[in-house]
Order: sequence, then C-alpha cells, then structure tokens
Amino acid sequence: MPRIADRPSPNFDRRAAGQDVDILLLHYTGMKTAAAALARMTDPAAKVSAHYCIDEDGACTRLVDEEHRAWHAGISAWAGASDINGRSIGIELVNPGHEFGYRPFPEAQMTCLIALCRDILGRHPIPSARVLGHADVAPLRKQDPGELFDWAALAAAGIGLWPGDPAPIAVPAVGEAQDLLQRYGYEVPRTGVLDKETKAVLVAFQRHFRPGDVSGALDGETAARLKALLTLVDGGVPGA
Repeated sequence: MPRIADRPSPNFDRRAAGQDVDILLLHYTGMKTAAAALARMTDPAAKVSAHYCIDEDGACTRLVDEEHRAWHAGISAWAGASDINGRSIGIELVNPGHEFGYRPFPEAQMTCLIALCRDILGRHPIPSARVLGHADVAPLRKQDPGELFDWAALAAAGIGLWPGDPAPIAVPAVGEAQDLLQRYGYEVPRTGVLDKETKAVLVAFQRHFRPGDVSGALDGETAARLKALLTLVDGGVPGA
C-alpha cells in the first residue's frame, strides 16, 4: 500500500444502493501542474473529483473515500452501463496531457499506481477487462490516459489485460468489428459503416491496446488484438 495523503474534496455523492464497484478507471489530469489539478478537484464550483491523484514523483493523494461516488467520468458508458461514476474508482495521474505537452508517465508514478491498484483490487473484485481508461468509456470526448501510458506494464503486474503482439489477421467487415468492440464493452453503433463514432472508438481502442498506431484505421493488427483480448476473458464476452 503506498503512503497516501488526504485532501478531501467536497465533490462526491452516494453510490446507488447495492451498486458494486466493478470498474477501475484511469485518467490523466490534463493540467499544467499537480497543484492546479488538485485545486480544481477540491473546488466546489468545478464539480469534478477523483478518488485518488498520483503525482509524477509518486506522491499519492486521496480526495474521495472509495465508498462514495466521485465525479470523474462524466458522460460515459461501458458494456451497456451509463453511470460509470456510480460503479467505478477513479485515479488521476498528473500529466499535462495532449493539450499542454503530453509526456511519458515516470517510473515513480507507475510504481505507486501499481501498488495502489493492487490495494484497490484487494478490496474490490474488479474484472481485468474492466480496468479502463477514460477514453475507453468516453471515446468521443476524451484521450486519456493516452498512447504513452504503459498498459502493458500494468497488465504484467496483474492489473488489466494486454493482448500481446498477435500476427495481423484478415480485416473484418466494419459491422463485424463493431460487434467485436461491443462485445468487449465499447459503446459503438452497429451501422456497418466506418462513421465518426466508430472511428473514435477505434482510436480509443488503439490508444489502450495498440499505441503504436492511433489512426482509427480498421486493419489486421487492430482486429487481431481485439480478438486476442476476447479470448482472454471467460466466455469471450468481457464486460458482460
């Protein structure tokens, strides 16, 4: 368990009665400094928060107790559920983000994150396929934690899933790809057309599982990684 400082935020409410925590949601702060991010998440007027915030030097701050519903996901959806705040624990990673000079996440920050995630997972049996990024649940709005976040290292530590590096396969029809993305949990229309919404979901998927190419293209490598993930989850229908 990492050493945690408390800086309570007023920005929270109750979870719905009987609602289990079944999503661990990772973000970056997307602000110029850690101080600015913490100030915003504790400002009643901002109406945003997270359960934890980890600075680049590994310092960890608790803002909202896990029993409460922090306000970090916004308009979002996963596997048919829309109140992601109500069923998740949110962790903010200090990073300026794509707007202010996006950069890799330092080792000290990742070490603290792994320790914190292990501690959280010891209290909440969150499925590996539901360790997600903000972009996964809000692909039309969000990019974080982004393609520089080391999801593979997290999975190697037993947190979340990683598809490995499977050989490319035949490119599926768009409708089939939409079905596969829906099965994994993404909110994507079943139109059979590579429309704006589908491309945004593909970009979010690639930021998480194929960070070397976040073009939104539907190609054989993206399809291979998606199918590999589906095989890692019992029954082939993660997020259900």
